[in-house]
Amino acid sequence: MTSSSTQGMMTVLHPVSDLGQAKAVYAALLGVAPQTDGPYYVGFDIAGQHVGLLPGGGPQGLTTSLAYWHVSDIEAKIAEVTAAGATVKEPAHDVGGGRLVATVIDPDGNLLGLVQDR
Repeated sequence: MTSSSTQGMMTVLHPVSDLGQAKAVYAALLGVAPQTDGPYYVGFDIAGQHVGLLPGGGPQGLTTSLAYWHVSDIEAKIAEVTAAGATVKEPAHDVGGGRLVATVIDPDGNLLGLVQDR
C-alpha cells in the first residue's frame, strides 16, 4: 500500500504558556532533565521519544499538541497522504542539521507532523 516507511511517532511538541512551570512538570513526569533548555524551546529525550515544549506555541503557532511521525522519505510520504485525502499545511523544509519537517491536515482537520532525519 505504501512505498515509504514510517518509523513511528517519536516526537511530540506541546505549546505552553509558562515555560518554567511546564519544564518542571515534564521533568517530574519524565524523570529526566531537559537535553535542550532555552528560552524558545525545551526538549526532553527519553526512551527513544522526544518531547518538546514551545512557549506561546512557537513559530508554528500551535494551540494543541502536535505529534510528528518519523519517515524515511518525507516527500514520498507527503505524496502518499495527499493522494489519500490530506492537504499540505507546511511543505517539507530543513530546520537544521539536515532534519526535514512538514505538516499535513487530515480530512477531519487534524494536524499531522512528518520528520525525516538525514
